[in-house]
Amino acid sequence: AVSDGPAALVPAATNIWVANQNSKTVTKLRASDGLTLGTYAVDKGPAGLAFDGTNIWVANSKSNNVTKLRASDGLTLGTYNVGVNPLAVVIGGGFLWVVNQFSHTVSKLNLSTGATVATYAVGDAPARAIVVGTNVWVANFGSKYVTRLSITTGSKLGEHTTTLQ
Repeated sequence: AVSDGPAALVPAATNIWVANQNSKTVTKLRASDGLTLGTYAVDKGPAGLAFDGTNIWVANSKSNNVTKLRASDGLTLGTYNVGVNPLAVVIGGGFLWVVNQFSHTVSKLNLSTGATVATYAVGDAPARAIVVGTNVWVANFGSKYVTRLSITTGSKLGEHTTTLQ
């Protein structure tokens, strides 16, 4: 069992981490059998998770920040301010990319320090992001298009409609 409002999952080695949006926690489960290995407090509204190979990053949508947890034991290593209503996080190019829905931006954070390297404007109400090759693709729920950013410079490489022409 996990806590109230499971909203996101991420695999991490032999475990699965679950963001429990309504209980301000994340739960670590053993992937082989679902055994709960721990539940850890984070800030309000955990909505997105990413694993960088060592740490779990949690987007706290109602607190406008992300939390970095050590995956081995759930110890909080830091909490870092980002834009308004961060919904999703993704690792790419050696950075953490945070989708800030109500700021209409994506923040690029240093994985070691958690410091914001840059923030980039995208479309209206971005909700999710993925990394493919040298690009960060951002789904803009309100704009009905996806934005493609350079993973190295953050420059906008295009806006692509999701409707048929």
